[in-house]
This record gives sequence, structure tokens and C-alpha cells, in this order.
Amino acid sequence: MTRLAALCVAAATLGGCALKGDVRRVERQIGEYREETARADSARAVMLARLLDDLAGLQAQASSILDTLTSQRQAIVAMQGSFRGELTQVQRQLVTIQELTGQSQSVISQLRNEIARREIIPVARPLPGQRGERAGAGAGAGQSPSDPGPEEMFTIGRRELGRGAPQAARVAFHRLLELYPQHGRAADALYWIGESFRADDPDSAAAAFEQVVERFPSSDRAPLALYKIGLDAERRGDLAAARLYFQRVVAGYPRSDEADLARAKLKNL
Repeated sequence: MTRLAALCVAAATLGGCALKGDVRRVERQIGEYREETARADSARAVMLARLLDDLAGLQAQASSILDTLTSQRQAIVAMQGSFRGELTQVQRQLVTIQELTGQSQSVISQLRNEIARREIIPVARPLPGQRGERAGAGAGAGQSPSDPGPEEMFTIGRRELGRGAPQAARVAFHRLLELYPQHGRAADALYWIGESFRADDPDSAAAAFEQVVERFPSSDRAPLALYKIGLDAERRGDLAAARLYFQRVVAGYPRSDEADLARAKLKNL
């Protein structure tokens, strides 16, 4: 019994020692596992940080590309708008040229039709010692009896000007001045040539108005022509020129209605 008890005690002692060794081994393995897990987590964290950095870089590149594409698209849209505007302007100019050409042809056709009509209608010859109506109107030396009269030409010019066709109107007015340079309507025709230029070509308008004063200084159109030149000068801010022309109106035509208007303008200037 004593020997058996001793063996049991020894076995129990050895079993206790074995149990403690297993626990230490397990604890050591757990510690090693934790270390490996920590290292793996650290490596994954580093990899995840790199992936995030790469993703941020890709997002920055995508944003830059998107901005570039947006700028290029805006530039293309602006260029298309500019091209469309220029094309529209060219088309409008072509239409205007076509209209002006058609209007000029219309005036020429009217004059030709009037000439043809007069060639059909017999023209009575003046009696000996009498002067024809056109000779008294100051017709040109190269005038034919079949040409339209000055009143008709003036009416055509005013009609075309009222229709918004200044170039066509000038065709009729210039023809009147060519055939009837001394007619009573000549000063009116020259004046309306100036008026037809006022909106788009003030210099040509002023030149025509000056011719009115030079060629027909005694006509009612002369002071009005000077006054219009002064108005145009005042409108563009050339007060010195405006004052000069208003003074010419007052000095040259003191009793005209335009002189009263010019005096009022001089007071304001």
C-alpha cells in the first residue's frame, strides 16, 4: 500500500507538472498568434493606406481631366457661337446686297419703262419761237425727249427712300441731277442724297449738303443743309465743328427758320 500510494502521488505530481507545461505552451502560442495577427494587421493597414493614396491620386487626375474637357467643350461651344454669328452676319450682308441690287434694278426698270412709254406716246413739237417745257426746266444738253421728267424722277427717289432703299433712291436723284442740273428739284434731289447717307455715312452726307450750299446757295435747302451738318457734328461730339456750321447758318441766312434754331443751339453750346 505504501508503494502504491507513493506511485499515485508521483503520478499526480507528474500530471500537474504536465498540465502547467501545456498551459504555458498554449499561452506562448497565443502570444505568437497575436504578434503575427498584429503584424498582418499592420501590413494590411499600410497596404490600405497606399491604396487610399493611389485612389486619391486617380481622383485628382480624373478631376483634372474633367476640368480640361469642360474647358475644351466651352471653347468649342464659344467657337461654334462665333462661327454661327459670323455666318449669320455674312448671310444678312448677302441679303442686303441682293435687296440693294434688286432695288437699283427696280429703279432702272421703272426709268426704262417710263422711257418706253414716252417713246410710244407722240411728243408734240413746239411751235416756232416757243421753247419746250424741258428746256425751260434747265435740262441737260444730252437729254432725249423720251426721258422721264424731273418731277417723276424725284417722286421715284422719294418713294424708294421712304421704302428704306437709299441706294435705289440715289440712282433716281443722281439721274435727275444729270439730266436736269438747273431744275427747281435739283437742290431737293441733292439735299435728299445727303439725307440718304446720314444714318450710315455722315461724311458723305456732309459732302452732299455742302454741295447744296455751293451749287444752290439761294435755295431753301441751303440753310437746312448747313444746319443738318451742325446737328451731325454735335451728335458725334465735335462741338467746335457744330458751332462753326450753326454760325454759318446765322450769318448766311439770318431770316431763315434754321437760323432761329441755330441761335438756340449756339446758346446751349
